[in-house]
Amino acid sequence: MPAKQDPRVDAYIAKSATFAQPILKHLRKLVHTACPAAVEDIKWGMPAFLYNGKILCGMAAFKAHATFGFWHRGMEDLLKKELGKTSDAMGLLGKIASRQDLPTDAQMLRYIRTSVSLHDSGTATRPK
Repeated sequence: MPAKQDPRVDAYIAKSATFAQPILKHLRKLVHTACPAAVEDIKWGMPAFLYNGKILCGMAAFKAHATFGFWHRGMEDLLKKELGKTSDAMGLLGKIASRQDLPTDAQMLRYIRTSVSLHDSGTATRPK
């Protein structure tokens, strides 16, 4: 297990609904692939990925869907432009019931890297 993985995230995934487990594992892998500096944590009871001490993105699982969202406010504009509506669920990617509901891996890696770049730019991550 990479040093930046948190056993609490393993436990969260293990306790999640069966349909959500492969989704969460895949999202976790994509985040670590696109941003090796990401550090796992639990925020508000859900897995979050920190970059330079700030929240980069997070994921969650519910009874019938999973969610994934970026913390930097610039990502909402990008995803709205590219994917359409971003408010169908808690995360910006809407309700995710299967891996087919996710953008392609190439798109996800680009989104995660874009979010890292936005964090590096120094612009505010969330409104005050």
